[in-house]
Amino acid sequence: MFKFLNLQPEVFGIDINDLSLRIVRLEKKRKGFNLVSFGEAEIKPGIVKEGVIQDQEALAKIIRFAFSTVKGKKLSTKYIIACLPEEKSFAQVIQMPKMTMEELQSSVPFEAENYIPLSIDKVYWDFQIINSHEDKENLEHLDLLVSMMPRSIVDAYVNCFKKAGLIPFVLEVESQAIVRALLNSGEGAAPIIFIDFGQTKTSFIIFAGNSIRFTSSISFSSRHLTEAISDTLGISFYEAEKLKIKYGLITEQKKNYNITKIVSPVLNELIDQIKKYMNFYYGHTSHGYFSSDNKIGKIILCGGGANLQGLPDFLYKELKIPVELGNPLINIVVPKRFQVNPLFSQKISSFTTALGLAIRGASEEA
Repeated sequence: MFKFLNLQPEVFGIDINDLSLRIVRLEKKRKGFNLVSFGEAEIKPGIVKEGVIQDQEALAKIIRFAFSTVKGKKLSTKYIIACLPEEKSFAQVIQMPKMTMEELQSSVPFEAENYIPLSIDKVYWDFQIINSHEDKENLEHLDLLVSMMPRSIVDAYVNCFKKAGLIPFVLEVESQAIVRALLNSGEGAAPIIFIDFGQTKTSFIIFAGNSIRFTSSISFSSRHLTEAISDTLGISFYEAEKLKIKYGLITEQKKNYNITKIVSPVLNELIDQIKKYMNFYYGHTSHGYFSSDNKIGKIILCGGGANLQGLPDFLYKELKIPVELGNPLINIVVPKRFQVNPLFSQKISSFTTALGLAIRGASEEA
């Protein structure tokens, strides 16, 4: 997390990926958060590529349009909390001797440099102490989660926001916003895997002991499923997308349209990746880097691709771990006038990151 101001203004969340932009504004109430504004805009291919801004002027124009066309209450603030691309970030759990915060601030960069492919002067970095052990008083070391992002990436986003007339208040990576949006405040201590199944990539987040422990992104996306249907049936991408949405992975499907059979080989690639990261997690719990010896309790899906009918059951049969579709409104009250809006109600999972950012923004205001 990279904080730029010490003020506490009104803040809204803005989520940018390669093909879309989403805005959410929340207000903190006694029993949670109320949704007051939301919006969405498409981003033409090439303007943002794999999280890297290629055309700042074009993106700034889209941001200004989305800002001015939000549904609900008009945005009266220019302060934002925005996400940075997960695929360009570096996160590493490291161990340091017990020392003061001042000592950590000066020592962490030298240790962290051993884990990143860039020199420390070319990244922005931050860290948090992980409460991974019950008997912390007797420990001789601290476990830290260090987050780093290339300065060139961060500076490009900041410049783009400024071109759009907005002021960055906080920038954070997507995984932090996703967990904040989907985690129930009463959730148990068992480790959870969050899978953000998006249009252009899939992100994996392992959360345990009240902290993110591991993140990774791969190029696999829901688009790959549509392409497999299109190629197999010899139909257009648009027609294949309609079939995917209509039939999903349900067992009873129209004759000649066995979507499950077509996309299963592609989904097996996703399953292999999930198993890989689970094995990584289990392999490191014994080394003290992760906080819990418990087995992963469940998998929570989010992102637009998570809406594929039958996906939770498909993954459960292969992984033998409970799988559920994340509810990004678990901590949010939605007015009735928004509940019937198709932009929001039918695409709610796609707003997960923006909602997580907005929760942070509303909390900062309080």
